[in-house]
Amino acid sequence: MTGAALVQHSWALVEPRAEELAKYFYATLFCTAPETRELFPINMQIQRARLLRAVAHVVGHLERPEEIRPFLAQLGRDHRKFGVVPGHYRAFGEAFVAAVRHVSGPRWSYELDRAWSWAFSFLMSEMTRAAREESGPASWLGRVVDHRRPTSGVAVVAVQTTSPVPYRAGQYVSVETPRRPRAWRYLSPANAPNADGVLEFHVRAVPGGSVSGTIVWHSRLGDTWRIGPALGQLPFHIDPARRLLLIAGGTGVAPMKAMLEAMAQRPDSPRTELFLGARHWSDLYALDTVRSMSYRHPWLEVIPVVENDATAAGAEHGTLADVVTRYGAWADHEVLIAGSPGMIRATVSRMLVAGTPLHHIHYDPFVQD
Repeated sequence: MTGAALVQHSWALVEPRAEELAKYFYATLFCTAPETRELFPINMQIQRARLLRAVAHVVGHLERPEEIRPFLAQLGRDHRKFGVVPGHYRAFGEAFVAAVRHVSGPRWSYELDRAWSWAFSFLMSEMTRAAREESGPASWLGRVVDHRRPTSGVAVVAVQTTSPVPYRAGQYVSVETPRRPRAWRYLSPANAPNADGVLEFHVRAVPGGSVSGTIVWHSRLGDTWRIGPALGQLPFHIDPARRLLLIAGGTGVAPMKAMLEAMAQRPDSPRTELFLGARHWSDLYALDTVRSMSYRHPWLEVIPVVENDATAAGAEHGTLADVVTRYGAWADHEVLIAGSPGMIRATVSRMLVAGTPLHHIHYDPFVQD
């Protein structure tokens, strides 16, 4: 086996015990490099889940390093906001290999040790190189200039940054709020980049979500946020000859709205269908906004989808996966999906069964926490 294949096989064996692995990793890291503890929030649950998603994503692409390099470069640039230095990366790699060794038990071998060490050497070299070559700010400060709640559990927050944050419509950024220091969360700007540096975020208060609940219920005008560099692979080269299918669930409408704003500035936007889904009609808080865009731009069609309200007039009924595949395979479209991880998984799975080519489906797996 190649080193990449060995790592992938090893990961498949230990992944069922991933939560134990993550706890052992952080305990080892904080013991061997205690100065790293202050980089993380007190509650590590979200951080452990984020780590495991990132590792799974990297491991899955190790045999195609050219595909994972942009993601690792983004991570390297983003980690500058924590004050991470090269020594931290070395401690990180050693602690993670120790955690995999611990969970692997008697299956561990000299070959696996070499393969995992090689994998983390590649990961760390790509991240440190990108961080070293980046000359822009590690983070930006922003002030909350507007806060409104279109529904009881959703807030639309406008943040004015000290200087414009460079990003592409459809990407996401990490944010740190004053009431939850070090608890960074990923949010997608809901507007295309603009000269005034204002970012619009859509945030839903999720059960048990200390950061999202704080933003929705307790953010105040004048609060100072810290914002990290842009991340994400959702934007891609838009071919005006290929039709677009956008699928947005809940606050997943935010990156779609940003991309529609950017497309509206083009002279050659392709024919685009947006399926906008929610559990109830009252949860379609952004429907009027995107629908008004369709009135101004004939290339855009908006289809509202309601899951739990069969009496709602003017909407398709069912889950987004149900409704989208009811229309067919969309084989001649590029497909962009944003929303909760469960919605994305269900929709991608159903579309593949319906015949949508996998390489035509695009989504970011790291936005939701």
